[in-house]
Amino acid sequence: MLRSSLLYLSRQQGIFDFVKNVGFARKMASRFVAGETVNTALDAVAQLNAKGISASLDLLGESVHSEAEARETGRQYLEILDRIHARTLDANVSVKLTALGQDISDDLGVEIVRDVIARAKQYDSFVRLDMESSAYTDRTLDTFEQKLFPGHENNVGVVLQSSLRRTLADVARANKLSARVRICKGAYLEPPAVAFPDKADVDKNYVAAMHTLMLEGRYPGIATHDEAIIAEAKRFAKEKGIAPDRFEFQMLYGVRRDLQEQIVKEGYRMRVYVPFGSQWYPYLMRRLAERPANIAFMAGNIVKESLGG
Repeated sequence: MLRSSLLYLSRQQGIFDFVKNVGFARKMASRFVAGETVNTALDAVAQLNAKGISASLDLLGESVHSEAEARETGRQYLEILDRIHARTLDANVSVKLTALGQDISDDLGVEIVRDVIARAKQYDSFVRLDMESSAYTDRTLDTFEQKLFPGHENNVGVVLQSSLRRTLADVARANKLSARVRICKGAYLEPPAVAFPDKADVDKNYVAAMHTLMLEGRYPGIATHDEAIIAEAKRFAKEKGIAPDRFEFQMLYGVRRDLQEQIVKEGYRMRVYVPFGSQWYPYLMRRLAERPANIAFMAGNIVKESLGG
């Protein structure tokens, strides 16, 4: 019930308009969001790199409502890639097709994201296509396979969500292409017809997808904070003789920073997803919905820090 409520709140622009200037809300957001500007985001990446951690930068925001907004988002991603290269940071970018105009026109979205991928290719970098709700799964995968992946095989990949019933078939499709996949659990509230309602089934599907990607995939990103799943990935890699440089673990900015550093010390690769920008409210609500215990954890830390403890 709490998860559903938080996901509902994530879609309420009126609430964001109210809370965006509330200090407590902004303090909570700062735990998960690397500021509102590219400068603060790049500084966060530099701090991660100093610990041996790679990054993927995400300019927050989803479906735009005009071509001008879509093109401006695309321009900002080109600038982000330029700035990453100028500072020689170990980072790539993650993009949402709806933020680049997909809901206005498929052709517009493809045109803009192709420009971003071309810039990434110029710098020998990489663009990850984030997956949104299940309403976009087919469109995203079809666009990726038919219009973006050909000719840019080393520079673009996709995300698949283990919460969806279809995901093992999508993993097989991606492996056939030799496409890079980030596997995550999924942060959207989906109908039972398309998604597993029980966490145990989501986890089981995740492990099955992870195993297949580690055995047959191309440098998969194992995106999870679940210590049991992380331990299973390590065990499976050793059992199958899969070298640590054939995959990477991925986590969210501000979540389990201790575990991120521990994994690096153990000799595995770690990439942290670093979101930034003014549209932090929907992202914050989805992160809290994933693990409502984060609310108490963050509130306690904020009070402790405010008291100087």
